[in-house]
Amino acid sequence: MFTDLDYELEEDKLGIPTVPGTVTLKKDHQNVIGISIGGGAQHCPCLYIVQVFDNTPASQDGTIAAGDEITGVNGRPVKGKTKVEVAKMIQNVKGEVTIHYNKLQADPKQGKSLDIVLKKVKHRLVENMSSGTADALGLSRAILCNDGLVKKLEELEKTAEFYRGMMEHTKRLLRTFFELSQTHRAFGDVFSVIGVREPQPAASEAFVKFADAHRSIEKFGIGLLKTIKPMLSDLNTYLNKAIPDTKLTIRKYLDVKFEYLSYCLKVKEMDDEEYSSIALGEPLYRVSTGNYEYRLILRCRQEARSRFARMRKDVLEKIELLDQKHGNKCVAPTTKLRNHTRRNGTPTKSLPRRLTLGAGNYGTGPAALPKGVLIDLFILSPE
Repeated sequence: MFTDLDYELEEDKLGIPTVPGTVTLKKDHQNVIGISIGGGAQHCPCLYIVQVFDNTPASQDGTIAAGDEITGVNGRPVKGKTKVEVAKMIQNVKGEVTIHYNKLQADPKQGKSLDIVLKKVKHRLVENMSSGTADALGLSRAILCNDGLVKKLEELEKTAEFYRGMMEHTKRLLRTFFELSQTHRAFGDVFSVIGVREPQPAASEAFVKFADAHRSIEKFGIGLLKTIKPMLSDLNTYLNKAIPDTKLTIRKYLDVKFEYLSYCLKVKEMDDEEYSSIALGEPLYRVSTGNYEYRLILRCRQEARSRFARMRKDVLEKIELLDQKHGNKCVAPTTKLRNHTRRNGTPTKSLPRRLTLGAGNYGTGPAALPKGVLIDLFILSPE
């Protein structure tokens, strides 16, 4: 349509400034610089960079980016040429190639339109839907690199719930154990007073030993509590700091991921729109005036992809660190806690048992221990 006019349409830059520049890139062993080109004759007056591929001379140099216009190759202007012709010009140059360009000074906020925001919301909703549900609602699902980090977020929720329950149970156990220790201490004080006031030497000695046994149990209990308290502190740090920090990072990553997917979908829609209009023989106005709107979205997509890659790397590092903390601050302390709790019965069994055996030496005469003392001894030492 616009090609039939007797005059050329002026470029509609949408208020986006451009800055001319030149960059020299050294080709790799495959004789490429790592860019794809779009636009050009016969429908678009501008030739521009569609994508800069990773780990290529262009991406490593970092000067040119998606959306920048190519104005020349090795001093030769490319105005009016097709993208295939420009690609061959670059390919025919061996070694180093000089690219003349107009840098697109785009603000990413300009590309973040209401359409992008709505697409982002849609991706967030569709993320947790099954394929059948999404198809029934007529929603397309964009699956990015079979993302397992979403499942990792669910696992963190379950892990946090497990350790939260374990901490509450352990706190109740330790509180009860502390109260039991204080009870043993009270028993020790009572038996000590009885032993001091007991006129019979044998019975007095037995009461004093029994008082010492109860006090030893109380001291052991306090020592156990002092040993276990740092373990609870480590578990608390893991539960209330490490896990929430990782969950927050994953949520930020998901937000960046959905934004990147939104720009990818927007680029595809604009491509389809352009192909359809060309097939009908009616090129779009935006294409005939430099395709600046499309180039702006290309730039936004590239920057969103860079943020996505950085966030994914950050999340993977934090998950690895969290797994290490899980081993150091959760598994090891939990094992230690189990072992300490298992061993806490040893003094309470062995000390009263020795007293029981000693009590038998006093016989059944006038110097025998009172019946209630023997009963208490056998209760604490059933063996």
